[in-house]
Amino acid sequence: MSPHGEVEVQWAGERLLLLPERAICWPAAGVLFVADLHLGKAATFRALGQPVPGGTTAQNLARLDALIERHAVRQLVLLGDFLHAAQARTPSLLTALQDWREHHARLECTLVRGNHDSRAGDPPSHLRIEVVTEPWLLGPFACCHHPQRHATHFVLAGHLHPVSSLHGSGRDRVRRLPCFVQEGAQAILPAFGEFTGGWYVERAPGRRFYAVGGDAVWALPGA
Repeated sequence: MSPHGEVEVQWAGERLLLLPERAICWPAAGVLFVADLHLGKAATFRALGQPVPGGTTAQNLARLDALIERHAVRQLVLLGDFLHAAQARTPSLLTALQDWREHHARLECTLVRGNHDSRAGDPPSHLRIEVVTEPWLLGPFACCHHPQRHATHFVLAGHLHPVSSLHGSGRDRVRRLPCFVQEGAQAILPAFGEFTGGWYVERAPGRRFYAVGGDAVWALPGA
């Protein structure tokens, strides 16, 4: 494990870094993959009368800032569900996104449209985020939102917000943690967003889990 807590894997013949910030870096290409930001989800809940805390958009963008700088990222690939809903398009969120984009003016951004993006609408054109449909091919990878198989490329996907569990003792007997899940020529990323929840993925033969806890990623024992 590196000083930054990431885990190195070899998928599709490429060296990738699974990051504790719940993203994947492809160093050779200068690409950062993230899934399921769900920006504006808290604002959407507040618009529906639910008392939830704010500040998650700023936290998400700050984490992206740190990763882009640390890994010299030249291209950001968003694996779906960038905005949570139409109600998320508040003036404050759109201003924050515009400021963030101006700060990363040279960064190439691509959004693989997910189910929430279809409802929220594509990002405003001035953000210069290319919007594509799945599967979108980049090198040996098929960039998707929904988990699926591809005949020729290794799939990177999101959508499920996968979590797994650690079995300890006492009050920490079972702890649910976000995780990367790899099975065959497919890997599912945990949700990058801070306010997203998670779906428990069962252990199965040939299915590998990389849990995220604190500032580190580590491989869990097999099924």
